[in-house]
Order: sequence, then C-alpha cells, then structure tokens
Amino acid sequence: MTVHKKSAFRSAGFLLILSGTVLASAYALLKPWNLPKPVSRSHPAGSYEEALRKIVDLHAKEPVATMNPLCTLQFMTHGHKAARTVILVHGYTNCPQQFHELGKRFFERGDNVLIAPLPHHGLANRMNTDQSTLRAGELAAYADEVVDIGRGVGEKVVMMGISAGGVTTAWAAQHRRDIDCAVIISPAFGFRQIPVPLTAAVMNLFSLLPEQWSWWDEKLKEEITPPYAYPRYSRRALTEILRLGFMVEEAAKQRPPAAGKIAMVFNPSDNSISNERTKEIVRLWEKQGATLDTSTFDASLNLVHDLIDSTQPEEKLDIVYSRLIELCGE
Repeated sequence: MTVHKKSAFRSAGFLLILSGTVLASAYALLKPWNLPKPVSRSHPAGSYEEALRKIVDLHAKEPVATMNPLCTLQFMTHGHKAARTVILVHGYTNCPQQFHELGKRFFERGDNVLIAPLPHHGLANRMNTDQSTLRAGELAAYADEVVDIGRGVGEKVVMMGISAGGVTTAWAAQHRRDIDCAVIISPAFGFRQIPVPLTAAVMNLFSLLPEQWSWWDEKLKEEITPPYAYPRYSRRALTEILRLGFMVEEAAKQRPPAAGKIAMVFNPSDNSISNERTKEIVRLWEKQGATLDTSTFDASLNLVHDLIDSTQPEEKLDIVYSRLIELCGE
C-alpha cells in the first residue's frame, strides 16, 4: 500500500509538471516572439529644397536598373511647398502605380503627392525572391523617411496606406507627431483565414518554418493583373507585416498614437485581412484617448481587397476615392 501511494504521488506530480509545462508553452506560443523595437528617428526636412534632396536620396536607393518604370518613386509637385502633402503607401506585392490615379486627384486639389515603393517592391521580374527579405524594421524606417520628406513639401501631412501600407501608416501614426491625419485602409494586422487569438502563434511558427511561396490566384498564376504587381507572395514577408502590426499594438498599450487624427477604413467585403484584428487596435487607441474616426464601406458594394488600383475589374473608384478624399478634409 505504501509503495502504491508513493508511486501514485510521483505520477500525479509528473502530470502536474507536464500539464504546467504544456500550458506555459501554449501561453508563450500565443504571445508574439522577438518583436524588434526600432525607435522612430525623426529628421523632418526643414525646407522644400531639403525635402527635394531627401527625395533624390530615397530614389537613389531604388535598384532602378531592375525596376518596372511604373514602380519607381512618384512625386507630384506644384514646384513649391504646398498647404498639404499627401503620402500614399501601396500594399504588399504592389507598387506606387497602385495609387497613381488617386494621387492625381489629390494633386489636382492642390496637394503635393509622394508615392514611394516599399522596400523590395516594384522589381520588373515579378517572380523575384527578393521580397522574402522584407523586414518589419525596414517598413518602420521607410515610414520615417517619407514623413520626413512630407514635412518639407507641405505645411500639413496626410499619410494614407492600404494593407501592408496600412500597417506601415499605423506605425507612423503611433510614433510621428508631425502627421496631421493618417488614413489606414484595410490594414493587414491579421488575415481572415487565421482566427484572431492565433495570429501571434501563426506568426511565431512561420518565423521558424522554411520559406514557402503561394500564388495570389491559383488559376491565373503569373497571368494575374495588374502587370506590375507580384503574382505570388512570401510567407516570410507576410510574417514580417504581422510583426510590424504587433509592434504597433505593443506601443499602443503604453501610450496614445502621436498623429493628430486617425481615420480607420473598413471594407466588410474584404476576404484577405481580418477586420476583427483591426478592431483590436482601434479599441486600444480609443482607450488611449486618440482622435480616431472609423469609416466603413457599404457591404453591398462588394469591394475587393485592393479597392484602390484602377486596373481592378471590380473597381468603384468614384465612390472609393470620394470617401478617402473626404476623410482628412482640405
């Protein structure tokens, strides 16, 4: 009897330790691992001329010889510092051409407009593997660079981004006080196929697994449009976009966003990103007392994820552009 009791106690103790280890491991898996903590390095241009020099420097970083000509930096200027700069940030695997038509509309209203390619984007070889080297820290540095330029070419700065560009804009809105208005469109804080509570776990696991590539459209593959966007995506790059989103979230838990105003734009018909995950960020910012508005397109419009690009066959540009232009006023 005594031997059996000791054996039972040892077994129970082992099970408790095992259960505790499993629970601790599961809890750890559900938290984002190894989040970098890049500091926002603000060096705003003090004049229009200085901003032009920064544009030249930013453009010089582009591998122009291997880029699609449509995808290099676009700067629409009235030749002097305007009342407002509008910075437009394209989505993952796309390029500045995605925002060209909307950029023209802002320009026609008197704004200076800057559309710069995200790191590792816009290459003429659409099947390149360079995009898999994208890192969250690069997106944060890019955000600082374009805002620095924006300060020199406009009295006020509006920054607007979609998807990965939306997360990049969110990071800037969290850290840069010199953004007067940030418009964040369908940001990729999470993906619709991943349950919100498992977003961090998936990011953690994908960080450990070998790289994997997938087509945006399994039927069209390389024939997918627009012709300047990459037809496939890197799992590693998607992981880094999620990582930047968690960096925004961690900062938002500690302090309110720095931008003067934020407008979060929801598309209920979006089958790519998680609107529920975005709402988590909105709740954090609201809790911090941010000046934040939300705008939701009517579900009956059946807008696709890329509701910006004029080449999209289902585009409803007049409706979409009018709403986006209104969000930050004049």
